[in-house]
Parts: sequence; structure tokens; C-alpha cells
Amino acid sequence: MSIQQETASTVAAALRRQILPTELGPCTVRVMQGSGGPGPVSLTPVVYLHGAAGTWTTFGALLGGTPAHDRVLLDLPGWGESTKGARVEHFTIEAMARAVTGVLNALGYRRWNLVGHSMGGFLALHIAAVWPERTASVAAISATTFGVSEAAKEPLRSLRTFPAFVGMQLLMRSMAALGPAGQALVRAAGTTPLIGPLASPFFADPAVISKIEIRRLGEDARPASFTAAARAASHYDFDWWRGIRCPVLATRGDSDVFTPPSDLARLAALVPHVHMVTIPRCGHFANLERPEQVQRLLKGVWRP
Repeated sequence: MSIQQETASTVAAALRRQILPTELGPCTVRVMQGSGGPGPVSLTPVVYLHGAAGTWTTFGALLGGTPAHDRVLLDLPGWGESTKGARVEHFTIEAMARAVTGVLNALGYRRWNLVGHSMGGFLALHIAAVWPERTASVAAISATTFGVSEAAKEPLRSLRTFPAFVGMQLLMRSMAALGPAGQALVRAAGTTPLIGPLASPFFADPAVISKIEIRRLGEDARPASFTAAARAASHYDFDWWRGIRCPVLATRGDSDVFTPPSDLARLAALVPHVHMVTIPRCGHFANLERPEQVQRLLKGVWRP
């Protein structure tokens, strides 16, 4: 068993699982109790928001050790263990943000640190803009923002600059149109060698990513949910983000084909307190490719 697998097993045993209702359907959430005890540290959890091609397990490599803050990990409605009863046809960034904050309210939290990967980073930034007094910090790991939004809106025009996303969007739309058969086809592909080439654009060096993680990407793919998320991003008004007041860490990998340098520059033009980091020898999944560096960066954001 690898170190990451051992960490995942230890983490899973420490998580308390429950299912809470939201306007987009049931949301499965896992909570790990922090060591801070009663008081502002434990009452300000770290909330992990996965991307459109993931689940809470995306963050497994970041969860080692005993946390000072509570950790809250969601399978967003439409993904992972929150697919049954999900109303993806009503998906908007605003509706998903209300679903997340509703879950946090139900758990008794009134303030939070947000860690979002890919679409989850997009979502975290929106939550920070709409609830600025309740958001202590945001860490957006390869958030798929301006470029992906434009590519989702005008795929043909973006084919040269965002070929990986445009191709994935076309594939997911096609599979979503097939209904359950499309979902089954994607999951079946995830168990074959075909998943390697399909997943390779996500990583700087796919050879160093475990076969388990590569296979999980295929298993976690949800064509209808991905398509709904892309549609929601294409209609988003980024002026919302002028309301963000908390510190923001925005990262991308130097080989990231989904989060270009221009996305970070445009974010910095809207948000006053942004720390931008490009992680070397890394693609779109820094939480899998460079977890130790991501952990160091996160500790810097959470430091009082």
C-alpha cells in the first residue's frame, strides 16, 4: 500500500459522514474534527470544494496530520455520492454557492476558509464575494475562470487557445445526451488503458500519477454535471468578484492547460488581496502532483 493510500485510509476513518438537503438535491458531507477545541479556530473550518471532474477524494493528499481547524469535505450535488436526486438542470454558480453555505449553516459554522480546485475554486471565489464577512480566506487551486468561461460560451473561437477544454466539453455533452448509457460508457472507459491518454492533459508528467488516481478521474466523471457546470460558467458575471475582501491565494501549474497565466492576472485586477503562485513541474492538479507545496502555501493563507 502506498503512502497516499495509507493516508486516505486514515483520513476516511476520521471523517464523520452525513447527508444534508439543498436546493440542488442531497449533499453528502464529511467532517473531520479539528484539534483546536471550542473557540474561533475550530469554528472556522477549512472547506474543500472539488472540481467538475472530481469528488472530495481529490483532496486526499492534503489531509494528513491532525488539523487545528475542522475540515469539511463535500461531494457537491451532481457528483460523487451526491448524484442521486441531484437537480443538475437547475445548476448555476449562485445556486451551488447557496447549497454550500446552506450545508455549512446546517453544520453550525458561521465563518470559513475555502479551498477550491478547478470549478471549486470558481465557486469559492463567488462565495467569498457574496458572503465577504463570513469568508476568512480563499485558496483557489487552478481555478477554471475567465478562459474556460469564454471557451464554454464560444467553443469554436476558443479551439486554438483551449483545445483540451473544448474537446472535453464536446465529449461530455455527447455522453450527457446519451443519458445513463453515456455515464456508463465513461465509467467503463475509466477502467481501460484508454483513460491514460484522456487524462494526460491534466498533468505535467502523467507517468508519476498513480494508476489509482488516473482511474478515479474516469470513475468520478459526471457528463451531465460537467455540462451543467460549463454552461453555468459561460453565463457568469465576473464583476461579482469586486466584492471579495479576504486574502486570496491563486495558484496554477506551469503546464496547466485549463488555467492560463492571464486568468490570474485578470483575477488580480478585480480582487485587492491576491497572492499569485505558479507551481513548477505541475499541471492542473497541484493537489495530486505537488501536495507538499500546496500544503505550505495553504498554511501561509491560514496563518493569523
